[in-house]
Amino acid sequence: MSLTSEQSATVATWISAGDNLSAVQKKLREQFQISMTYMDVRFLVDDLNLTLKDPAPKADASDVTKAKTAAPAGAKTPAAGAAAETAAGEDELPEDDALPPGPGSVSVDVDGVTLIPGAICSGSVIFSDGVTGKWIVDQSGRPGFTSISQPGYRPTPEDAQVFMRELDAALQKKGL
Repeated sequence: MSLTSEQSATVATWISAGDNLSAVQKKLREQFQISMTYMDVRFLVDDLNLTLKDPAPKADASDVTKAKTAAPAGAKTPAAGAAAETAAGEDELPEDDALPPGPGSVSVDVDGVTLIPGAICSGSVIFSDGVTGKWIVDQSGRPGFTSISQPGYRPTPEDAQVFMRELDAALQKKGL
């Protein structure tokens, strides 16, 4: 779907004001009666050569001593969560030469072959809190999850944004 020049300029002002893709999607629907999927909005932003603003960092990244805070008692680390899942008999995720995800990171892997009917690609994800899942992108370009290691789990908004960004990068790297 193409937008008029006025609508494109309005979207550019929303992005420059710091709106995320969800906010732009909602505003397009409310103000212009244009219904788009999240991925369509992502492609629109890319087509308009706009750059999303990252939310303000919550910790001072320049001080490495702050990054190594002790986890609360009973909290699972990402590595412990993945080890517990493997011990529980779940499917093992493909291993890369990369380190396991740390706090605030999301790891996305793309399957070499997609055997799920209706999916154009699939893979796995490890969220920053150690919860793992299997994802697909359907024929309409909509991402979704086929399984999550923790029933009823919903990733944090930050993890969801990082997941979409990492998924986009992983699919571009694979040429999809």
